[in-house]
Amino acid sequence: MELQFKNVSKDYGNIHAVDDVNYTMENGVYGLLGVNGAGKTTLMRMLCTAVTPTEGKILWSGKDIFRMGAAYRGILGYLPQNYGFYPDLTVYDYMMYIASIKGLRPPVAKKRTLRLLEQVGLTEKRKSKMRTLSGGMLRRVGIAQAMLNNPRILVLDEPTAGLDPSERIRFRNLISELSEDRLVLLSAHIVSDVEYIANEIILMKEGRFFRTGTADQIISSMDLDVWECTVPKEKMNSYLKKYLTGNVRTVPGGVELRVLSETPPTDDAVRTGATLEDAFLLYFGEKAGDRNDAEI
Repeated sequence: MELQFKNVSKDYGNIHAVDDVNYTMENGVYGLLGVNGAGKTTLMRMLCTAVTPTEGKILWSGKDIFRMGAAYRGILGYLPQNYGFYPDLTVYDYMMYIASIKGLRPPVAKKRTLRLLEQVGLTEKRKSKMRTLSGGMLRRVGIAQAMLNNPRILVLDEPTAGLDPSERIRFRNLISELSEDRLVLLSAHIVSDVEYIANEIILMKEGRFFRTGTADQIISSMDLDVWECTVPKEKMNSYLKKYLTGNVRTVPGGVELRVLSETPPTDDAVRTGATLEDAFLLYFGEKAGDRNDAEI
């Protein structure tokens, strides 16, 4: 079964949030990567039928998802950036409440709730009130509720936003575990959250799919080399103005720079292997995760 975007666009007045997207997805994990404002959330909201396209169609197995209605929503799981919950409900009661909204029969809902809470590591918290959970635990509950109907399509919008590094690693492992036999679309603006789990990475820029492919394919598309060099501290600003620079690290004798350039930035610069974060810097002009403005 395939999910197809055919000439999909979404306009808000003169703003082209999503601009003529054509793409086909099958089972696997797709990482949608871009800075905030690239159109990721708008695309996902259309995929979840919360927003209708201005132009184009989204098809599941050849059928328009907006015409499918409840049949489509029955195979869809969605975790938005911010999901609502009743703070005084226990984790278990919240899950059962969401299960009832999704139309699951009580015996099935109970079985799936207990299994999913175990899968996300929250069995011991099932009687705790939602308001007592940490941010990471709330995101895990969010994943669990999205999986209640055993969806064929799982949409996760910035699921690791605001989490500490250990929780982000836990989430990446959990998403990999949940991705078997389904299509997972994961959006992020932090490279490390998608590069190790996504079968296919999509770079989205100004509403368009700018580059697609595996991490290696996107890295190989770069037309600049990556160099490491050490320069005196007093000359650092001139190098930052002249070169596209990723990392800056203070070392004995000056500062170490990671620079993207056609030619060596210094006589003793050493060429090094490029990473997906280097590609992000090249194509978006900033380090992954630097921006904090609101998503479209």
